[in-house]
Amino acid sequence: MAKKSTYPVQLIQPDGRRVHDPEHAALVADVDGAQLRRLYRDMVVTRRLDTEATALQRQGELGLWPPLLGQEAAQVGSAHALHPDDYVFCSYREAAVAYCRGVDPAVLTRLWRGVSHHCWDPAAVNMTNPAIVVGSQGLHATGYAFAAHLEGAEIAVVTYFGDGATSQGDIAEAMGFAAGWAAPVVFFCQNNHWAISVPVRVQSATPIAQRAVGYGIPSVQVDGNDALAVLAVTRQATARARAGGGPSFIEAITYRMGPHTTADDPTRYRDAAELELWRRRDPIDRLRRLLEREQLWDSDFERSVAEDADDAGARLRAATRTLPDPEPEAMFDHVYATEHPLITAERRSVVEGARS
Repeated sequence: MAKKSTYPVQLIQPDGRRVHDPEHAALVADVDGAQLRRLYRDMVVTRRLDTEATALQRQGELGLWPPLLGQEAAQVGSAHALHPDDYVFCSYREAAVAYCRGVDPAVLTRLWRGVSHHCWDPAAVNMTNPAIVVGSQGLHATGYAFAAHLEGAEIAVVTYFGDGATSQGDIAEAMGFAAGWAAPVVFFCQNNHWAISVPVRVQSATPIAQRAVGYGIPSVQVDGNDALAVLAVTRQATARARAGGGPSFIEAITYRMGPHTTADDPTRYRDAAELELWRRRDPIDRLRRLLEREQLWDSDFERSVAEDADDAGARLRAATRTLPDPEPEAMFDHVYATEHPLITAERRSVVEGARS
C-alpha cells in the first residue's frame, strides 16, 4: 500500500465495465462469478434490512435507526476481506458488516428499540456492538490490536468510522498510538460526504486519507461504491496487519443517501441535485451491471436474491415487534464490573418505587 493514493482505486465503473488496474485487480484475481454473486446478494439483503429497520422506526417500533443506504459496497466489500478471527470495532452504522460477520437479523434492532444494552454477543462474531460516542472505537481498536500484537496473534483489527469522526480527537490519538506501537489495526473511514449537516469540504481541506500520512500510516482512497475495489484494498490492508506491518488507513469515498439517523432531515441542508448524482452511482446497480455484462445474471438468481431479502426483512420485523420489555432495574446491570454503592442505591430505589 502506497503512502497515499492520488486517485480513488476503482475496479468497476458505474456502468459495470471493469477498470484496467493490474495492481489492484491482482488482489481479487481469485474472486469468481459465485463470489461476485455473493457480494451482490449480501448487499441486497442488507439494504432490505436497513429499509425495514427505517420503516419500523417511522412506525414507532424503534426509538432510532442510523440508515446505511448507499454505503452497502463499502461495508460488504470490506467485510468479505476479513477472517473469522479478525476483530471489528464498529461505529453505529455498520449493520451490513454485522450481517456479513454472522449476526442474526433478529437481533439487529434490540439496542435501537431500547430493550437492551446491546444487539449481539461480541464474542460470537468478533465484532463490537454499535458505538454511539463518535470516534471512541478508534482508541478501543488500537488498544485491542496492540494487545493482540503483544500476544503474537496474527489477526487484523478493523475500526469503522465516518468522515465526521475524523474531526474528533479520539481518532487522531488512535492513529498516533497505532503508528508508534505498530498496532495491526486498519482504520476504515466511510467518507459519506456529510457529518450530519456539515459537508466534508468544511471538515477537511485535504483528502482525509492524507491525514494518515502525517502519522506515517500508509493510506489509500477507494471508490466506496465499488465492492470489488473495496474488497481489494481491504485485503491488502488486513494482510499487512496480520503480517506485522502495522496500521493502515482506508478512505472509502461513498455517499449517505438517507438521513444521518431517523432523527435527521437531510432536505434542510442537502441539495436534491447532489443526491440524484449519487443515486446514479448506486453501488448495488453497479455490481448488477457487472454481473449482466459477464453473463452472471439470470431470472433464477434475481428471484433467489429477492427471496433471501424478503426472508431477512420479515425476520427482522417479526423479531423487533416481539422483543420483550426489560424489567426497569435492568438498566443498572453491567454499569460497573463490580458492585458500586451508588448504583446499588439507585437500583433499590427503582425496585421499591415499582412496588409502592
